[in-house]
Amino acid sequence: MTKLKITAGPFTFGAKFEEELAPKTCAVFRKLLPYREKLIHVRWSGEGCWIPLGDLDLGLGYENHTSFPAPGQMIVYPGGISETEILLAYGGVRFASKVGQLAGNHFITLTEGLENLVPLGKMTLRKGEQDITIALA
Repeated sequence: MTKLKITAGPFTFGAKFEEELAPKTCAVFRKLLPYREKLIHVRWSGEGCWIPLGDLDLGLGYENHTSFPAPGQMIVYPGGISETEILLAYGGVRFASKVGQLAGNHFITLTEGLENLVPLGKMTLRKGEQDITIALA
């Protein structure tokens, strides 16, 4: 199991790659570590934050995909009918865009610091984008 450290806004989370369930997705993201981006609140999906990636082609198809990630789960939508994106659920989410419901690959699960998920989500909603870094622990 590959352990990760995720820093988002002022919060730090322990996490793990879901290597058995999404091996291709995890392999692609392992090559991108440490990954640094901006996290913003979702527009359509509910209680989540996302990283829009536009037309970035990660070379991925569907793998361990879901439209309803649980709080603390990160999914990546590999692109197609909507833009490529990463989503972190902090509450109830029905993953969607202006074209309708989507499914993303569940590839990271937060394991520590979960008490800070809702504060992160509310901070992102009220105060705007937050820095996020995903790195090996």
